[in-house]
Amino acid sequence: MSFWNTPRHGGNSFNRLAPDQAYFNALRAYGATWVRLSYDKWQPAQRDFLLGSADDYQGLAATDLVQLRAVLDRAHRAGLKVVIAPLSLPGMRWSQNNQGQFDDRLWQDKRYWSQAAAFWRDLARELKDHPAIAAYNLINEPAPEKQGGLAEHAAPEQMKRWYAQAQGSARDLPALYEQLVAAIREQDPDTPIMVDAGWYAAADAFGYWPAPLTDSRVLYSVHMYEPYSATSAPNMTRKQPFAYPGPVPFAGLTQQWDGQRVQQYLQQPLAWSEAMHVPRSRLVVGEFGCMRRLPGCQRYLEDVLTVLDSKQLHWAFYSFREDSWDGMDYELGSAKVPWRYWQAIDQGARDPLARKATAEFEPISKRLKPE
Repeated sequence: MSFWNTPRHGGNSFNRLAPDQAYFNALRAYGATWVRLSYDKWQPAQRDFLLGSADDYQGLAATDLVQLRAVLDRAHRAGLKVVIAPLSLPGMRWSQNNQGQFDDRLWQDKRYWSQAAAFWRDLARELKDHPAIAAYNLINEPAPEKQGGLAEHAAPEQMKRWYAQAQGSARDLPALYEQLVAAIREQDPDTPIMVDAGWYAAADAFGYWPAPLTDSRVLYSVHMYEPYSATSAPNMTRKQPFAYPGPVPFAGLTQQWDGQRVQQYLQQPLAWSEAMHVPRSRLVVGEFGCMRRLPGCQRYLEDVLTVLDSKQLHWAFYSFREDSWDGMDYELGSAKVPWRYWQAIDQGARDPLARKATAEFEPISKRLKPE
């Protein structure tokens, strides 16, 4: 846990091919100390990587585990710590691996809670001694609220009323986390555990939690893409995209979003942690980013990072050299990618594009500070 006692800065790896040694070496050369690693896009031995099948977990897929260990070894050789971040659990297959459909089964049937606990018990047993592991991020961007009757970015009191009714049901996210943590601790008493807030890790979604988890070795993570209407891919397809800074739809209203509004929004998890006596060193912004071709993206990254660093929070930008989507790959600058990028994806080949320091990446790179 001592790794997390000082602010740690890193990047997200959500690549379709398992990253090679050069990938991790390049991230470390910028000065990153950790990488948040997702494996769900890699070629699985069965239906779902590592899980075998998210429909009925029966044990870890052995060949997938071998591949994961090899990637962890590469990260370790590069001097990076790794936070494992699954995009799928039993009963919650990541939508991009599920024909674009949101999978709500985990939030309806506690039978999948037991399977998810078995999965994490097995994975902790296999990874607890690996020197690269800095935390287990139990599930990326859970959203039990999505089909459970709570609007995204609802008012705090509305969120609390909703949770009072959801408590004890399959939509009780803190209760699921308690079960998963207990399963991990049967095998691994020491490795830190990272938990995302609900509603896709929204920065306001810890607000309804009446207490932190009982385990003291827990990190609490939120993601920052707000205002999503401006920072996200759909905005780039509008005839007139929303600008940042500027007026943007958020929570059913049009609001002015700028550095001050970013700071106000990110104050919410800080306020929750203070109320719950959770040390600031246990708060993480596990993802943040914006579309690199948005003219205001550089300003947005600067505004977000100014807040995160002023509060001495851990962070990981989204994303580093993603080989299946170029939208937030800031080393590519603001130009469109050439056809050979998409051709490589179709052919299952390695990403062919060279990367370099750019103005778009500068708000992040200047803060990573290579040793």
